[in-house]
Amino acid sequence: MCRVYGVTRAGFYAWLGREPSLRAQENAALAQHIKQVHQASRGTYGSPRVYRKLQQQGVRVSENRVAKLMSQLGIKGRWATLRYTSPNLKKFYGSLPNQQLEHPAEALNQVWVGDITYLKVGAIYRYLAVVMDRCSRRIVGWAFGQQKNVALTLRALNHAVSKRRPPPGLIFHTDRGIEYYANAFRARLMQLRITQSMNRPGKVTDNAFMESFFHSMKADVIHGCTFSEDRQMLAVLRSYIPFYNRSRIHSSLNYVSPATYENQLA
Repeated sequence: MCRVYGVTRAGFYAWLGREPSLRAQENAALAQHIKQVHQASRGTYGSPRVYRKLQQQGVRVSENRVAKLMSQLGIKGRWATLRYTSPNLKKFYGSLPNQQLEHPAEALNQVWVGDITYLKVGAIYRYLAVVMDRCSRRIVGWAFGQQKNVALTLRALNHAVSKRRPPPGLIFHTDRGIEYYANAFRARLMQLRITQSMNRPGKVTDNAFMESFFHSMKADVIHGCTFSEDRQMLAVLRSYIPFYNRSRIHSSLNYVSPATYENQLA
Protein backbone atom coordinates (compact mmCIF):
# COMPACT_ATOMS: atom_id res chain seq x y z
CA MET A 1 0.00 0.00 0.00
CA CYS A 2 2.84 2.37 0.81
CA ARG A 3 4.39 1.77 -2.63
CA VAL A 4 1.01 2.36 -4.33
CA TYR A 5 0.46 5.71 -2.61
CA GLY A 6 4.12 6.73 -2.57
CA VAL A 7 4.49 7.16 1.20
CA THR A 8 7.00 5.81 3.67
CA ARG A 9 6.10 3.05 6.12
CA ALA A 10 7.01 5.33 9.01
CA GLY A 11 4.72 8.04 7.68
CA PHE A 12 1.89 5.55 7.22
CA TYR A 13 2.10 4.27 10.81
CA ALA A 14 2.36 7.82 12.09
CA TRP A 15 -0.85 8.64 10.24
CA LEU A 16 -2.59 5.60 11.77
CA GLY A 17 -1.82 6.78 15.29
CA ARG A 18 -2.64 10.43 14.67
CA GLU A 19 -5.74 11.97 16.32
CA PRO A 20 -8.54 13.01 13.92
CA SER A 21 -8.25 16.61 12.78
CA LEU A 22 -10.39 19.31 14.33
CA ARG A 23 -12.40 19.48 11.09
CA ALA A 24 -13.03 15.74 11.16
CA GLN A 25 -14.18 15.94 14.78
CA GLU A 26 -16.53 18.82 13.94
CA ASN A 27 -17.95 16.88 10.99
CA ALA A 28 -18.57 13.85 13.19
CA ALA A 29 -20.48 15.97 15.73
CA LEU A 30 -22.39 17.75 12.96
CA ALA A 31 -23.29 14.41 11.38
CA GLN A 32 -25.01 13.40 14.63
CA HIS A 33 -27.02 16.64 14.65
CA ILE A 34 -28.01 16.08 11.02
CA LYS A 35 -29.14 12.50 11.73
CA GLN A 36 -31.23 13.66 14.69
CA VAL A 37 -32.97 16.41 12.69
CA HIS A 38 -33.59 14.10 9.74
CA GLN A 39 -34.99 11.39 12.01
CA ALA A 40 -37.24 13.90 13.81
CA SER A 41 -38.64 14.94 10.40
CA ARG A 42 -39.60 11.29 9.79
CA GLY A 43 -36.98 11.13 7.10
CA THR A 44 -38.67 13.83 5.02
CA TYR A 45 -36.28 16.82 5.20
CA GLY A 46 -33.71 17.55 2.53
CA SER A 47 -30.62 19.67 3.14
CA PRO A 48 -32.37 23.11 3.01
CA ARG A 49 -34.78 22.23 5.83
CA VAL A 50 -32.15 20.36 7.82
CA TYR A 51 -29.94 23.45 7.56
CA ARG A 52 -32.76 25.70 8.78
CA LYS A 53 -33.53 23.45 11.74
CA LEU A 54 -29.86 23.39 12.71
CA GLN A 55 -29.83 27.19 12.59
CA GLN A 56 -32.86 27.28 14.87
CA GLN A 57 -31.03 24.98 17.29
CA GLY A 58 -28.04 27.31 17.38
CA VAL A 59 -25.71 25.15 15.28
CA ARG A 60 -23.41 27.38 13.23
CA VAL A 61 -22.87 25.79 9.82
CA SER A 62 -23.24 26.63 6.13
CA GLU A 63 -25.96 25.13 3.95
CA ASN A 64 -23.36 23.75 1.52
CA ARG A 65 -21.58 21.91 4.32
CA VAL A 66 -24.86 20.34 5.46
CA ALA A 67 -25.64 19.25 1.90
CA LYS A 68 -22.16 17.77 1.46
CA LEU A 69 -22.31 15.83 4.72
CA MET A 70 -25.82 14.55 3.97
CA SER A 71 -24.57 13.32 0.59
CA GLN A 72 -21.63 11.55 2.25
CA LEU A 73 -23.95 9.98 4.82
CA GLY A 74 -26.47 8.92 2.18
CA ILE A 75 -29.23 10.96 3.83
CA LYS A 76 -31.89 12.37 1.49
CA GLY A 77 -35.24 14.07 1.79
CA ARG A 78 -38.31 12.34 0.42
CA TRP A 79 -39.74 13.58 -2.86
CA ALA A 80 -42.09 12.41 -5.57
CA THR A 81 -43.28 13.43 -9.00
CA LEU A 82 -47.05 13.51 -8.69
CA ARG A 83 -49.80 13.81 -11.24
CA TYR A 84 -53.20 15.24 -10.44
CA THR A 85 -56.42 14.47 -12.26
CA SER A 86 -59.86 15.93 -11.79
CA PRO A 87 -62.45 13.88 -13.69
CA ASN A 88 -65.32 16.00 -12.37
CA LEU A 89 -63.87 19.29 -13.61
CA LYS A 90 -66.12 19.42 -16.67
CA LYS A 91 -69.23 18.81 -14.57
CA PHE A 92 -69.11 22.26 -13.08
CA TYR A 93 -72.58 23.76 -13.36
CA GLY A 94 -72.21 27.50 -13.13
CA SER A 95 -69.59 30.16 -12.63
CA LEU A 96 -68.09 31.68 -9.50
CA PRO A 97 -65.23 34.20 -9.43
CA ASN A 98 -61.92 33.82 -7.65
CA GLN A 99 -62.55 35.91 -4.53
CA GLN A 100 -59.15 35.31 -2.92
CA LEU A 101 -57.00 37.15 -5.48
CA GLU A 102 -57.33 40.52 -3.75
CA HIS A 103 -57.09 39.14 -0.20
CA PRO A 104 -53.53 38.57 1.06
CA ALA A 105 -54.72 36.59 4.15
CA GLU A 106 -52.66 38.51 6.69
CA ALA A 107 -54.61 37.09 9.63
CA LEU A 108 -56.14 33.76 10.57
CA ASN A 109 -59.63 32.80 9.36
CA GLN A 110 -59.64 35.32 6.53
CA VAL A 111 -59.13 32.88 3.65
CA TRP A 112 -59.47 29.11 3.73
CA VAL A 113 -58.64 26.85 0.79
CA GLY A 114 -59.90 23.33 0.16
CA ASP A 115 -59.41 20.46 -2.23
CA ILE A 116 -59.76 16.69 -2.68
CA THR A 117 -57.07 14.17 -3.55
CA TYR A 118 -56.97 10.47 -4.44
CA LEU A 119 -55.31 7.91 -2.15
CA LYS A 120 -54.91 4.32 -3.28
CA VAL A 121 -55.87 1.54 -0.87
CA GLY A 122 -55.32 -1.88 -2.35
CA ALA A 123 -56.60 -1.81 -5.93
CA ILE A 124 -59.16 0.95 -5.37
CA TYR A 125 -59.11 4.66 -4.57
CA ARG A 126 -60.20 6.48 -1.47
CA TYR A 127 -60.55 10.25 -1.15
CA LEU A 128 -59.22 12.90 1.20
CA ALA A 129 -60.85 16.33 1.47
CA VAL A 130 -58.79 18.97 3.27
CA VAL A 131 -59.34 22.55 4.48
CA MET A 132 -56.32 24.82 5.07
CA ASP A 133 -56.02 28.29 6.59
CA ARG A 134 -54.11 30.12 3.86
CA CYS A 135 -52.45 32.52 6.29
CA SER A 136 -50.66 29.90 8.39
CA ARG A 137 -50.86 26.90 6.02
CA ARG A 138 -52.39 24.96 8.92
CA ILE A 139 -54.74 22.08 8.12
CA VAL A 140 -57.89 23.02 10.02
CA GLY A 141 -60.23 20.29 8.79
CA TRP A 142 -60.20 17.06 6.82
CA ALA A 143 -62.32 14.03 5.95
CA PHE A 144 -61.46 10.62 4.51
CA GLY A 145 -64.01 8.54 2.63
CA GLN A 146 -64.84 5.94 0.03
CA GLN A 147 -66.70 8.34 -2.24
CA LYS A 148 -65.77 11.66 -3.80
CA ASN A 149 -68.98 13.59 -3.17
CA VAL A 150 -70.52 16.55 -1.38
CA ALA A 151 -70.89 14.54 1.83
CA LEU A 152 -67.09 14.30 1.98
CA THR A 153 -66.47 18.00 1.40
CA LEU A 154 -69.17 18.92 3.92
CA ARG A 155 -67.55 16.75 6.59
CA ALA A 156 -64.19 18.45 6.00
CA LEU A 157 -65.79 21.91 6.12
CA ASN A 158 -67.76 21.16 9.27
CA HIS A 159 -64.67 19.74 10.92
CA ALA A 160 -62.82 23.00 10.22
CA VAL A 161 -65.74 25.15 11.40
CA SER A 162 -66.07 23.20 14.67
CA LYS A 163 -62.36 23.71 15.39
CA ARG A 164 -61.94 27.33 14.31
CA ARG A 165 -65.41 28.91 14.52
CA PRO A 166 -64.60 31.55 11.88
CA PRO A 167 -66.32 34.95 11.86
CA PRO A 168 -68.69 35.94 9.02
CA GLY A 169 -66.94 37.12 5.88
CA LEU A 170 -64.41 34.29 5.63
CA ILE A 171 -63.52 33.41 2.00
CA PHE A 172 -63.47 29.70 1.19
CA HIS A 173 -61.60 28.94 -2.05
CA THR A 174 -61.60 25.64 -3.98
CA ASP A 175 -61.28 24.29 -7.50
CA ARG A 176 -64.32 24.00 -9.79
CA GLY A 177 -65.42 20.54 -8.64
CA ILE A 178 -69.09 19.64 -8.36
CA GLU A 179 -68.43 18.52 -4.78
CA TYR A 180 -68.02 22.20 -3.91
CA TYR A 181 -70.67 23.61 -6.21
CA ALA A 182 -73.48 21.28 -5.09
CA ASN A 183 -76.54 22.95 -3.58
CA ALA A 184 -76.01 21.35 -0.17
CA PHE A 185 -72.46 22.68 0.07
CA ARG A 186 -73.37 26.17 -1.10
CA ALA A 187 -76.29 26.28 1.32
CA ARG A 188 -73.98 25.41 4.20
CA LEU A 189 -71.60 28.22 3.23
CA MET A 190 -74.49 30.68 3.09
CA GLN A 191 -75.70 29.51 6.50
CA LEU A 192 -72.21 30.15 7.91
CA ARG A 193 -71.99 33.50 6.06
CA ILE A 194 -68.86 32.31 4.25
CA THR A 195 -68.06 33.75 0.83
CA GLN A 196 -67.44 31.10 -1.81
CA SER A 197 -64.53 31.40 -4.23
CA MET A 198 -63.34 29.15 -7.06
CA ASN A 199 -60.45 28.86 -9.52
CA ARG A 200 -60.65 30.88 -12.69
CA PRO A 201 -61.31 28.67 -15.73
CA GLY A 202 -58.05 27.11 -16.90
CA LYS A 203 -56.06 28.52 -13.96
CA VAL A 204 -55.27 25.40 -11.93
CA THR A 205 -52.51 27.25 -10.08
CA ASP A 206 -55.13 29.38 -8.29
CA ASN A 207 -55.26 26.67 -5.62
CA ALA A 208 -51.51 26.08 -5.43
CA PHE A 209 -51.56 26.11 -1.61
CA MET A 210 -53.54 22.88 -1.49
CA GLU A 211 -51.56 21.29 -4.31
CA SER A 212 -48.40 22.03 -2.32
CA PHE A 213 -49.78 20.30 0.78
CA PHE A 214 -50.86 17.22 -1.15
CA HIS A 215 -47.45 17.04 -2.82
CA SER A 216 -45.68 17.27 0.56
CA MET A 217 -47.95 14.69 2.18
CA LYS A 218 -47.64 12.17 -0.64
CA ALA A 219 -43.90 12.63 -0.95
CA ASP A 220 -43.42 12.35 2.82
CA VAL A 221 -45.61 9.38 3.77
CA ILE A 222 -47.68 8.02 0.86
CA HIS A 223 -45.41 7.63 -2.17
CA GLY A 224 -43.66 4.27 -2.21
CA CYS A 225 -45.91 2.76 0.47
CA THR A 226 -48.62 0.13 0.03
CA PHE A 227 -51.90 0.25 1.93
CA SER A 228 -54.23 -2.74 1.95
CA GLU A 229 -56.90 -1.46 4.36
CA ASP A 230 -58.58 1.88 5.09
CA ARG A 231 -57.49 1.75 8.71
CA GLN A 232 -53.84 1.75 7.64
CA MET A 233 -54.32 4.86 5.55
CA LEU A 234 -56.31 6.55 8.33
CA ALA A 235 -53.55 5.81 10.84
CA VAL A 236 -51.01 7.52 8.58
CA LEU A 237 -53.26 10.57 8.07
CA ARG A 238 -54.00 10.90 11.79
CA SER A 239 -50.29 10.84 12.49
CA TYR A 240 -49.06 12.98 9.60
CA ILE A 241 -51.49 15.92 9.73
CA PRO A 242 -50.65 16.83 13.37
CA PHE A 243 -46.96 16.46 12.48
CA TYR A 244 -47.46 18.73 9.47
CA ASN A 245 -49.24 21.33 11.60
CA ARG A 246 -47.00 21.29 14.65
CA SER A 247 -43.54 20.27 13.47
CA ARG A 248 -42.96 20.41 9.71
CA ILE A 249 -41.22 23.66 8.85
CA HIS A 250 -42.27 25.69 5.78
CA SER A 251 -40.06 27.87 3.62
CA SER A 252 -43.05 30.18 2.99
CA LEU A 253 -43.39 30.71 6.77
CA ASN A 254 -39.72 31.61 7.27
CA TYR A 255 -38.96 27.99 8.16
CA VAL A 256 -41.30 27.50 11.11
CA SER A 257 -44.28 25.18 11.45
CA PRO A 258 -47.89 26.38 10.97
CA ALA A 259 -48.55 26.09 14.71
CA THR A 260 -45.45 28.12 15.55
CA TYR A 261 -46.40 30.74 12.96
CA GLU A 262 -49.87 31.07 14.47
CA ASN A 263 -48.35 31.53 17.92
CA GLN A 264 -46.15 34.29 16.54
CA LEU A 265 -49.25 36.05 15.19
CA ALA A 266 -50.99 35.94 18.55
